[in-house]
Amino acid sequence: MAEPATAGSTAGRLAIRNIGLLLSGDISRPILDADAILVEDGIIRAVGKEGSIEFGTVDREIDAQGCAVTPGLIDNHVHTVAGDWTPRQNQIGWIESTLHGGVTTMISAGEAHYPGRPRDVVGIKALAIAAQRSFATFRPGGMKIIAGALILEPGLTERDFGELAEAGITIIGEVGLGGVKDGPTGRQMIAWARSHGMTSMTHTGGPSIPGSGRIGADVVIEVDADVVAHVNGGPTALPFDELRRITEESSRALEIVHNGNLRAGLYVLDLAKQRGELARVLLGTDGPAGSGVQPLGILRMITMLASLCDVSVETAFCFATGNTARVRGLKDRGIVEAGRAADLVFMDRAAGGAGETFLESLALGNLPGIGMVMVDGVPRTARSRNTPPADKVPVIVKGCAGDGFGEVGLRSPEAGG
Repeated sequence: MAEPATAGSTAGRLAIRNIGLLLSGDISRPILDADAILVEDGIIRAVGKEGSIEFGTVDREIDAQGCAVTPGLIDNHVHTVAGDWTPRQNQIGWIESTLHGGVTTMISAGEAHYPGRPRDVVGIKALAIAAQRSFATFRPGGMKIIAGALILEPGLTERDFGELAEAGITIIGEVGLGGVKDGPTGRQMIAWARSHGMTSMTHTGGPSIPGSGRIGADVVIEVDADVVAHVNGGPTALPFDELRRITEESSRALEIVHNGNLRAGLYVLDLAKQRGELARVLLGTDGPAGSGVQPLGILRMITMLASLCDVSVETAFCFATGNTARVRGLKDRGIVEAGRAADLVFMDRAAGGAGETFLESLALGNLPGIGMVMVDGVPRTARSRNTPPADKVPVIVKGCAGDGFGEVGLRSPEAGG
C-alpha cells in the first residue's frame, strides 16, 4: 500500500554517523571527506567528520554501519498517468517500487500514455494542470513526483504558457510527442516556456508511440530545449553522425535512458567525456514503456555506464543526482550539502559479488544492495525488496514509533527490510 505524502514526520534532529563513503552528487567533487550528517526538520544542516559537527541533543540516530550514502536518485524521464498505475504496462505500484531502487524524485516527460489523451489546447492544458495538482500531493512511498509536463500541440500561444506557469506548471513534455514536430514551431514554444521559468525536453530518435515522430539532429538543435531527451533513443537511436552533431553543436543536457540503445548511450557519453562536458549528462529510464517498468533502471544505468565506459562510479552517480538537479533548477535536492533536503540512499556492495569495495563492485558492473531509502529525513524503506542483499546495512539506534521512523522501526544489522 502506498503511503500518503503526510506519512511520517520530518520534525526534530537526526544524527547519521559512521558513514563509510559519502558521495556528494556534485560532479566537481563527487566524494566528500565526511562520515556524518546532521539533519534538522528534514533538511541537511551539517556534513563533515563526526568530531567536527555539533550534534547537540538529537531525537533520532542512524548508525550507517560503514555503508555508502548517496543523494536520492532522480529519474529525469518518466511518463506518469494517474496514481501509481500505468496503462502502458497495465501495472500498479511501479512508482513505489522504483523508490526501492533508490529513486526519490521522478520528473515527467509528458503524460502521453493517458487513455484518450486530448489533443486540443484546452484539453492538454487541463491534463497538465490535473497531473501537476495530483502528484503534488500523491507521493507513493514518499516519492517526490514533478508532473504536469505540457505536451505541445499546434495552436498554443504565449498566453497559454503564462497561464500554465501561474497555475504551477514548471515543465514541458518532449517536443515531438504531440503535434508539434518541426524546428521553428518547437523553438518558438520552448522560448515561450523558458521565458516563464519552465524547463523543457525534446524527443530524440525514431517514433516511440503512435502520434509521435522522428526527431533528428536538425530539429533537436533548432528547438534548443534544455534536455535532449533519450539521446540514445526512446527506444530507436539516431545514426551516430547525428548524435555527434547534437553533442558538438548543442550545449544542452544530454539524457541517456535505460530504455534506449546502450551502444548509442556509450557513444554519446564518450563524446561528452572527450569534450570535458560530463556535467551535461543526465539519466532517465523513459519508463513505463514498451520495454517495461524498471525499478532498478537508474541504478542499472549507473553501473553499466561506469563499468563499460571510462567514467568513475562516483561521477556516474552525479548524472542521476546533482547534474539533473542543476539542469532542472531543483536547488533543494540532488546534492549532499547543508540546506538541501535529506533525500538519501544507504547502500553497499552486494553480498557475494566481485570487488572488495562498494566502488570496485559497481565498476565491475554489479548492482549495489540498498539498506535504506530516506526522503526528507524520514526512512521510507529498510532493506530494498528489489536489490540483492548488501554487505552492510544501516541501523536505527534511536527513534520512536509514530515519529516517522515507526514504519522502518529499530533494527539490528541482521533484520530484514
